[in-house]
This record gives sequence, C-alpha cells and structure tokens, in this order.
Amino acid sequence: MAFAVTSPSFENGVSIPKKFTCDGADVSPALQWTAPPTGTRSFALIADDPDAPAGTWTHWVLFDLPAESKALPEGVAKADEPPTGGRQGRNDFRRIGYGGPCPPPGKPHRYFFRLYALDEKAGLKPGASRHELEQAMQGHILATAEWMGTYRR
Repeated sequence: MAFAVTSPSFENGVSIPKKFTCDGADVSPALQWTAPPTGTRSFALIADDPDAPAGTWTHWVLFDLPAESKALPEGVAKADEPPTGGRQGRNDFRRIGYGGPCPPPGKPHRYFFRLYALDEKAGLKPGASRHELEQAMQGHILATAEWMGTYRR
C-alpha cells in the first residue's frame, strides 16, 4: 500500500463544502493518511491554491506532526501549537493556521492538500513561512501524498 492522504470532509477532485471556506465557518477539513514510509519521523502539510490571480496562494502550513499521527480532525485550532500536535506556520492571509478557500468570483480554483512524510522534524518555530518550511524539508522528504478539492464563488 502506498502513502496516501484522504478527507472524509470532501471527495477528491470535487467542490469543497462551504463550511471549510471564508463563506462559511472557515474551519479546516478533516484529513487522514495511511502507509507512511519506513523511517518517517514527522509529517508536514501545505495547502495551497495554484489558480490564485497573483500566483500560488498558501492556505495552511503545518509541520512537526508526530510520526505516529494518522489524522487531523476537522477544525484544527488556529494556534501556534494546536492540541492536535505539530506547529503551524503563517499562511498568505498573514495568519497562523488554516485559512479556507476565498477566491474571487469566476472559475473554480483548485486547492491542494499535500502531506509530506519526513525523515526528521522541520525544527522551525511556530509562524514559519511556507518558504522556510520548504527549505527545511529539502533532502528530508520520504514521500508525498495529495488530496485536491475545488471551490468557486
């Protein structure tokens, strides 16, 4: 079985329910994963929208999730170090934690949730940027899993 991430909150490739967007409660969707590779010491998550008008928009940066983690519940607290584990970085809304889809009116945008299995912790402080996380992950990614939803206004 290959490393995979899924969401009970919405099916892969379909519209993300309003409650997970800026038009609703803006809570993070539940995610779960299976079969991390041997040697996994932590997980990191980056959620983004590559269809944003100004270029890829980062909606969530989460890292140092413990290796024994198998899921994130719906509505992860928007805190530096949520009770669910790990540390959260700053998204492109300049806030800590998850910031849901909020595209301009028009065509649907795609939202990718990429989970990385790492051979060590990123070791960054809460509030780190996506760029800082990507630099810390270089040479330490064992596997990547992806789930995608769409949203339009």
